[in-house]
Amino acid sequence: MSEPARVAGGHKATINNPNTSKEAKERSKQVLADMEESGELNVSKDDMKNTGNVIGGKKAAIHNPSVPEETKDRLKHELEEDRVDTSVL
Repeated sequence: MSEPARVAGGHKATINNPNTSKEAKERSKQVLADMEESGELNVSKDDMKNTGNVIGGKKAAIHNPSVPEETKDRLKHELEEDRVDTSVL
């Protein structure tokens, strides 16, 4: 049996792929709607994310010179709320 989050991810990709037919997109929309209605997708977005990757991405953005200072400040605040040591940033 497949994981609902992975199945949903595949259908979301189909919906957003400009190379798929309207029929395929409609079918994927229906499958997602059915999954949501049945409660199969009662997993929060945070549960689907790898916490280490999210933290790493935020740290990388803080060091990226192209990221605005306001965004860096917001990310630092988010890391502090998640109890991540920001003293080395």
